[in-house]
Amino acid sequence: MLNEEKLQQLALKLFEIDAFKFGDFKMKVGINSPVYFDLRVIVSHPDVMDTLTDLLNEFIADKKLSQAGGHLCGVPYTALPLATLVSIKGNKPMLIRRKEAKKYGTKKLIEGKFNADDTCLIIEDVVTSGSSILETVEDLRSEGLVVTDAIVVVDREQGGAKNTEERGVRMHSLYTLSYLLKVLLEAKRIEESTVKAVAKYIEACQIRSDGSFMHGNGTKVVNELTRVGMTFEARADLAKCPLAKDLFKLIATKKTTLCLAADLATSEEILNIAEAAGPYICILKTHVDIVSDFSEQFVRSLQSLAKKHKFLLLEDRKFADIGNTVAQQYGGGLYRIAEWADLVTVHSLPGQGILKGLKATIGDKPATLRGVFLLAEMSTQGALTDEKYATATMKIATEMESDFVAGIVCQGKDVVTSPGLLQLTPGVKLEEGVDTLGQLYDSPERVVKERGADICVVGRGILNSKTPSEMARVYRDRLWEAYLERVSGDKNGSEKNG
Repeated sequence: MLNEEKLQQLALKLFEIDAFKFGDFKMKVGINSPVYFDLRVIVSHPDVMDTLTDLLNEFIADKKLSQAGGHLCGVPYTALPLATLVSIKGNKPMLIRRKEAKKYGTKKLIEGKFNADDTCLIIEDVVTSGSSILETVEDLRSEGLVVTDAIVVVDREQGGAKNTEERGVRMHSLYTLSYLLKVLLEAKRIEESTVKAVAKYIEACQIRSDGSFMHGNGTKVVNELTRVGMTFEARADLAKCPLAKDLFKLIATKKTTLCLAADLATSEEILNIAEAAGPYICILKTHVDIVSDFSEQFVRSLQSLAKKHKFLLLEDRKFADIGNTVAQQYGGGLYRIAEWADLVTVHSLPGQGILKGLKATIGDKPATLRGVFLLAEMSTQGALTDEKYATATMKIATEMESDFVAGIVCQGKDVVTSPGLLQLTPGVKLEEGVDTLGQLYDSPERVVKERGADICVVGRGILNSKTPSEMARVYRDRLWEAYLERVSGDKNGSEKNG
């Protein structure tokens, strides 16, 4: 029987050396995952390699798999060091499977001494769909070897065991993902919310041997494993920013993805449009530095309307300076933005320091939920924000200050892959085109379904209307219908002309 304490200690050690981590990661199978395993790092930790090897040999003995494996074969290439040590410590002969047969010499695909009908036990590090194990099994069997069992360090529990069993290979795992989550939670290394988010992902993402994705209930997944295919309710659980969680829920409850850009010059105009459009929006976006009569009374009135109609306030400040400066701009001066704006826009150009400066202004006030939208792309012709800039922005958003970043301002759906982040896209109008200053406009349907917008910014399309309230309702309905078509997989839903 394996030593439970030793198993748990190794699990914690693997987490400490970043052999697995939590975030948003692109997987080999083509989807994004909230957890990523990289057991290649253990080669730099001899003590971990030694402990893991001992446990694997004990596991083989415990499962009585010695007869199933006269030989050992590690799945290339990550499992090769492990298989080598297991072979040496367990005194069992080893075979090496090449990914491609040599084009010279013996031209062998399987290296080592063996006979037809010899048995071989597979060693693998991490299994998702089991495809790498099955590729190795196929090559071994083609040489006449008998393969019935595989030992893996971690089973991600996404269908690998079932897929290999269908091909006559029993999979035995030292760890399962759910066991590792349990150990980390009990050791207070992760939060309960992380466990729930990963569990939800596992349930929604079972991978069949043909590469298709299935729900845990057996129904085929069409579009739900990508950000744009998931519902706002499901994505709320995956958001790391507390304010983003609330915003996801607000959008889902109020059934609106409309952000109104209230770019007006007087307090009265802004308050009037907020009252008129408030029932139909999730966010009101301001530029307070163009308000000629800004006052504390204006802020209080705006906050009152936001509470009444259930929308958030986004100050489109586009902070773009060093941390110390933005901290003063955010918390001080005439506008004291941090006191009333739920969200602000921020350029990622200064790097991570700009977010640290903004967060320092808020401190650890639990009653004050605040968040930012990082700018990755702009909607004007000739903007200098290229693909490299957008990629760097996403790295800041997902790896550095993820609990403060609610979303990304961008123009294309491929920029934001994490379902826990919101894509905010400006430049939405019933009639597409370009204004005299280079602002690009797209239809609600195109912005939501083709460009992946979660929240759509509309300004003059509502502000210049004779009936702003009615026009806001029209935009809300068009945008929400496009969202429903997007998550249902109807990418070819007919566009309506305004």
